[in-house]
Order: sequence, then structure tokens, then C-alpha cells
Amino acid sequence: MKTFDPKQLSVVVGGHIVQGYADGTFVECARNNDTFTRAGGADGEQTRFKSNDRSGTVTITLMQSSTSNSILEGYAIADESENGGIVSIIVKDNNGTEICSAAYAWVQKPADKAHAKENSDRTWIFETGELVFTGGGIAPPQ
Repeated sequence: MKTFDPKQLSVVVGGHIVQGYADGTFVECARNNDTFTRAGGADGEQTRFKSNDRSGTVTITLMQSSTSNSILEGYAIADESENGGIVSIIVKDNNGTEICSAAYAWVQKPADKAHAKENSDRTWIFETGELVFTGGGIAPPQ
């Protein structure tokens, strides 16, 4: 039996430990390109082409009330005003061995803001230079 506990997922952006995640999918790491693409010729010969572009995105969805919104907004403002919003980002699943990280990341655009009678989420998309994936899966109980 394995267990995933969302409290055991650590997201650190520019040294700030992110808190106040929205319900549902709250963190997603994705590469921008496939590692390999394939092309087939008229005679059926196949060739694969390797992309060395390891850029990607890290999407973090927070509750409207999360204090982390102010920190992430600060990174966006610093980047817009002074080109000073490049930060490191790491997503580590302490339930197992999975890590997603980038030495260089920046806010794609400030999170959209909606206000309603109930909670409204804030979605932050970080573009990255090289997005590195290591490990995977949930560790068995000790």
C-alpha cells in the first residue's frame, strides 16, 4: 500500500516555500517539446529526431487567499520593471523520489484575478530554461 499526501509536496520558488494550494491539480510540470519526434519516408524508412530543447513550464494553482500570491506577484513585478524576476524553482514529492526543477524560471504573466462569492483560484505559470525531471513514483511504506 502506498500513500500520497499533498502536504508532503514541497514547491520552492526563489527560496520561498509556496503554500495555500487550490483544490484539484495544484502543481504541474511539463516540457515544451517532445524529446524525440519521428518521420517516415514514402518507402517506410523511419528516422527519429532528437530535440535538445529542455525548456518547460511549471504551473502552480493557489487559493485566492494564499499569501504566496503576493510573493509570486512580486517576482512578476520585478521582472516587468527591472528584468529582475528570474528565480530557481523546485518541486519535490517527499512521498517518494520525484523531483522537477529549473535553475532559471520566470513568471509568464501575472495571474488572472477573479472575485466571486466563493474562493477564486490564482494560476501562476513559470516558463523555464532547462526543466529537469528525476526520480518518480511513490516510495513504499517503511
